[in-house]
Amino acid sequence: MADECFRHPRLAALYDVLDTDRGDLVPYLRMAEEFGARRVLDIGCGTGVFALLLAGRGIEVVGVDPAGASLDVARGRPGADRVRWIEGDATSLPALRVDLATMTANVAQAITDRPSWQGTLRGAYEALRPGGHLVFETRDPARRAWEEWTREHTHRTADVPGVGTVESWCRLLDVSGPMVTFRWTYVFVADGEVLTSDSTLRFWEREEVAADLVEQGYLVREVRGAPDREGREFVFVARRPGEDGR
Repeated sequence: MADECFRHPRLAALYDVLDTDRGDLVPYLRMAEEFGARRVLDIGCGTGVFALLLAGRGIEVVGVDPAGASLDVARGRPGADRVRWIEGDATSLPALRVDLATMTANVAQAITDRPSWQGTLRGAYEALRPGGHLVFETRDPARRAWEEWTREHTHRTADVPGVGTVESWCRLLDVSGPMVTFRWTYVFVADGEVLTSDSTLRFWEREEVAADLVEQGYLVREVRGAPDREGREFVFVARRPGEDGR
């Protein structure tokens, strides 16, 4: 199930307003070009920012996400009719044949239980054409990113058109092995409403992810760094073997 910040209509509408720097998507656009992708599956597409960037380049895109409120935002964007939007996840996709499947930002880490994770990898594999690529990122757990998920480091105030001033901040709730749980609080100053959204991310070890990919039939082509978070993330580039098995 999607977190409240993605499935609550009022919070979904805020998502892109509060996260305006999407430089993290640039490497994915470059990889789509690098791999010559003409058809892309965007898993966990959210409010559709990446899917629409791809569509704007003439790429055929399918965006899938379990949060209906986020997809409502995506469908309301200019050019949204160029993308096929599906409410759901990668474990129950219709028949597809794409060149590239992606999971940007926190999507891979938000899949916290192993059966769902394996099902996602398998669903992406089945959607890829032979020789197609799966690309996604996960944070390096050794960098302990959650230590800065405090009000002191995350508090911000934004003036949102049509909404007014919104305050937001994050607070770490729990760290249990690879699972990290945190809460975002949003205060709508104009009417005083306070909404919260709890999230849990799994901090996968690099070797664990590589082994899971191989188990699902992928070839792990390489593990890159994230240009916008140098030394803090792993970017996995995996490939469904071609007809010749390579």
